[in-house]
Amino acid sequence: MQEPSAKHAAFVIERSYKHSPARVFAAWSDQSAKAAWFPKADEFEFRVGGRELNRGRPPGGGPLYTFDAHYQEIVPDKRIVYSYVMDMEDTRISVSVATVEFQTSDSGGTRLIFTEQGVFLDGHDTPEQREHGTKALLDRLGDALDS
Repeated sequence: MQEPSAKHAAFVIERSYKHSPARVFAAWSDQSAKAAWFPKADEFEFRVGGRELNRGRPPGGGPLYTFDAHYQEIVPDKRIVYSYVMDMEDTRISVSVATVEFQTSDSGGTRLIFTEQGVFLDGHDTPEQREHGTKALLDRLGDALDS
């Protein structure tokens, strides 16, 4: 049996979108808009204290992953803070707090700042993998906003 371990890490990702903070915020806060770039939620209650629950397998199959988030703070068009756990089948692989900030850029678009602080458990996931996956999701967000 593998010895339990916990790796603590934080990362920050910045993206610029040509759309207003209100439009980018709506892509996070509206269930149908979010489903255009983030896995479709089994539960979606966008409010402080609300829950977002997503379950799915990677393309081509593999283990079932569960994203179980709880919204801690919401400032419309400005900030979202949520805490979440990620499970692979019945194994907890991480616990995180994420902050998404929406700032108006000089061009009138949005400067998005995504900060995640997490603990990655027993080598089942790594900060590098999570950061890579989050960057891909934020790229998909940009594609969804532009379409």
